[in-house]
Amino acid sequence: MIYFDHNATTPPAPEVMSAMLEVMGQHWANSSSQHGPGQDAKRLLAQARARVAQVLGCKAVEVVFTSGATEANHMAVRGLLAAAAPPRCRVVFGSTEHAAQLRLAQALREAGLPVDFLPVLPGGRLDLHAARALIGPDVALVSLMAANNESGVLLPTTEVAALAHAAGAPLHVDATQWIGKLPFHFGSSGADAVSLSAHKFHGPKGVGALLLRQGTPFVAPMPGSQERGRRGGTENLPGIVGMATALELLGDVAAEAQRLRRLRDQLEAGLQQALPSTHVWSQHCARLPGTSYLRFGRLSVDVVLQRLERIGVAASSGAACSSAGSQPSHVLQAMGVAEDEALAALRLSLGRSSTEAEVAYLLTHLPPLLAPLLVPEAVH
Repeated sequence: MIYFDHNATTPPAPEVMSAMLEVMGQHWANSSSQHGPGQDAKRLLAQARARVAQVLGCKAVEVVFTSGATEANHMAVRGLLAAAAPPRCRVVFGSTEHAAQLRLAQALREAGLPVDFLPVLPGGRLDLHAARALIGPDVALVSLMAANNESGVLLPTTEVAALAHAAGAPLHVDATQWIGKLPFHFGSSGADAVSLSAHKFHGPKGVGALLLRQGTPFVAPMPGSQERGRRGGTENLPGIVGMATALELLGDVAAEAQRLRRLRDQLEAGLQQALPSTHVWSQHCARLPGTSYLRFGRLSVDVVLQRLERIGVAASSGAACSSAGSQPSHVLQAMGVAEDEALAALRLSLGRSSTEAEVAYLLTHLPPLLAPLLVPEAVH
């Protein structure tokens, strides 16, 4: 199977699995216990925290381990919101956030809090003019993803951080899709809180982190004695060590990004040449290097996925959490895309295992299967 769904998840690296097995076999004690094995686990936890901090450009005390990015996102928004000084109460989200963030936004609205959304332009870029108008002195916090999980479009978090800070509000950044794909340094990011998930960069599922800038007002939504009182619950030590190992294995992220960008461009150019009705969304926007979001005319994505499955290629119609449904993508709707076009959306996301031979295979075998099904689009 050729795997072109790296935005959904990535295979755990062999070194990650080995490190986790060693922890499970030899360091299974609770790191909160006072006996010798517990203290050994505590030291291993501290070492893993320092390893994560070293790669991500933050202080060890700024790392809060979580069960993944969704928990980290909710923790950040609720914790920063609870710490906001009255009368600040309005929360500003990006309009193309992950579905889990949009559900959180809806829950806040239902609780009576004012919530606004930063609009995007037709290509998926953030509308900074609208952002300047929406981020004012009554804002408690701004929450924005660094890179969209469907279109791959990069959002201007540095500029939004400046707008939020000028208004006296913190910025939370969901960097789930960014970390592992593009260079990242928390110290220079401008964000006050950043979420990440290990399974997006060849680590294990079920573990992630919230990077919380030291000194940022924060009220723990799930208090406990662990994680310096910021998150209760026994730490997932095997997962945490696995995540630290995965981060250290990333190596030269910039060089890998350049390689994937070349592969993606070859893929898109080849499809557009073989199938002229191929439309690539956000093609001229700054994007994640391995993400291609496209449609073949208005051919149903279910039909395309069936053909891809037939030739042994794994892909998706968008976000993994919602790709099984028949509703158009909220990301494309925010971009002003018509419903029939949105229902044709296919996401091909390349990763570290992707090769030129795999791209060539898809370009050879997919167009002959789709060409007979495509009706030439009218020229407007």
